[in-house]
Amino acid sequence: LEGLEAVRKRPGMYIGSTGPRGLHHLVYEVVDNSVDEALAGYCDTINVTLQADGGVRCEDNGRGIPVDIHPTEGKPTVEVVMTILHAGGKFGGGGYAVSGGLHGVGISVVNALSEKVNTIVRRQGHAWRIGFANGGHTVQELTKGEETELTGTSQTFYPDPEIFETTEFDFETLRARFQQMAFLNKGLRITLTDERVQEIEEPEAEVEEEIENQVVKPRTVDYLYKDGLLDYVKHLNAAKKIELVHDEVIAFESEDAARGISLEIAMQWTSAYAESVHTYANTINTHEGGTHEEGFRAALTGLLNRYARDNKILREKDDNLTGEDAREGLTAVISVKLSEPQFEGQTKTKLGNSIARGFVQGV
Repeated sequence: LEGLEAVRKRPGMYIGSTGPRGLHHLVYEVVDNSVDEALAGYCDTINVTLQADGGVRCEDNGRGIPVDIHPTEGKPTVEVVMTILHAGGKFGGGGYAVSGGLHGVGISVVNALSEKVNTIVRRQGHAWRIGFANGGHTVQELTKGEETELTGTSQTFYPDPEIFETTEFDFETLRARFQQMAFLNKGLRITLTDERVQEIEEPEAEVEEEIENQVVKPRTVDYLYKDGLLDYVKHLNAAKKIELVHDEVIAFESEDAARGISLEIAMQWTSAYAESVHTYANTINTHEGGTHEEGFRAALTGLLNRYARDNKILREKDDNLTGEDAREGLTAVISVKLSEPQFEGQTKTKLGNSIARGFVQGV
């Protein structure tokens, strides 16, 4: 099957499902590209808008997708990235050192599953526009537009109702995901605006006149966390309304550029009985844990036992503390970023890189 036709034929292979989950996955694919620009240090703001006409617009202030002619394809690079699978900047090195998107199919898959996509790139002093329709066919060639000093990419896409069971986006689903992304990428601002008509409940008879004069304002949320995971742990514990064992969140980070891995950890014990440990690899939630969590657990249990023995809190005849003891009431977030993540497990949410175990344990 030629390129994007394959995606339309088997959408589930690329985005998981054609239900609400797959629909929202389209937004994450587009936003992940902007997050990659942020991870590379070129972007600090991402604005997502749910438009009244059913489209979704995602704008960033990164470098903008390149518009020069692609060396092998003979077309503008932006067109290649939008229409050819596996043509993103994640392949063959040299593109992104660390990227959140998994397959590098990202934006071309979104294009394949949309009835319309409008792309605006701001770079090299101009705004460039290119348009696609009916599953990724180029309907507007790349044109060089007005002058601008801004840089960045703006993608507006309209999911294809023939592919998806529903094309109705859920504000709360997106809001929760973007807040999580903002925690994991400190200093990155993510906003979500809903311009769709909000339903106003049937008014009582007396207030009917007032309601008619009201203008429905769009809902907007705006997330920016200067302290990243430290803010995340505070947020998780505040939501639970439980007593804290110590006021200050323990937070630290480390990076080994030569081996292409970095780590951020934040943790705080509470009076709860259960543990609440959240792990991420390249900002992907690793529900099933993996090597980074194993390294964390081993180091934490070992450290507490060593401390307890050295300080005679545990006597010679006492048993060692177990991992469960060490983690009781613990709220922790562990986030590793690595250049070549290997994901395992049924849902690809378990980290398999052995380097992560030793690195996290050592730090």
